[in-house]
Amino acid sequence: MKKLFTIAAFLSVFAIKAQQCSVENAIKYQEKLNKEYADPAESPLIEEDLKTFKSLDFYPVDLDYCVKAKLVRTPNEKPFEMFTTTDRKPMYVKFGELHFKLKGKKCKLDVFQSLDLIKLEQYKNSLFLPFTDFTSGNGSYGGGRYIDLEQPKGKTIYIDFNTAYNPYCAYNHQYSCPIPPKQNDLKIEVNAGVKEYKKH
Repeated sequence: MKKLFTIAAFLSVFAIKAQQCSVENAIKYQEKLNKEYADPAESPLIEEDLKTFKSLDFYPVDLDYCVKAKLVRTPNEKPFEMFTTTDRKPMYVKFGELHFKLKGKKCKLDVFQSLDLIKLEQYKNSLFLPFTDFTSGNGSYGGGRYIDLEQPKGKTIYIDFNTAYNPYCAYNHQYSCPIPPKQNDLKIEVNAGVKEYKKH
């Protein structure tokens, strides 16, 4: 995981690759994420925190936070350097815009591709969705959260905010993490996914 993280700086190995969402998939995702974080070979936790780690803190699974979005491709976008929590600026390209309703509110998020990651066969269809919302710094990690997606075959894609996870920087400042762009700040609370990390 750590080798992959140095390439992508965001991808969760255990992303649930489902076209639709379910409570079962969300719980499976949480279990696998906890297993990863408890493994010294994979965990981003510092050694001291790993000794007492039992589980990440999640919002209750709520399928109201699973939404069907319209994907609007933006094929003429130019690659750009994405800001991170360090001086590192990895190259990304905007893949498209996701239009959806969340709790009755119209929302839009830009979705991206890592130019490094798509060179790898197993991740050539991967999409990166970083975002912030009204819980950022007030229940969830202040630096925002990420969701891993895959390119759909059509023009719709399911976004399951129950699988939103924290950047590794939330646990260990030695990592370099992409900063969600300003246009991906949702003006709504997303009470789903991983909560802010608090040492127990």
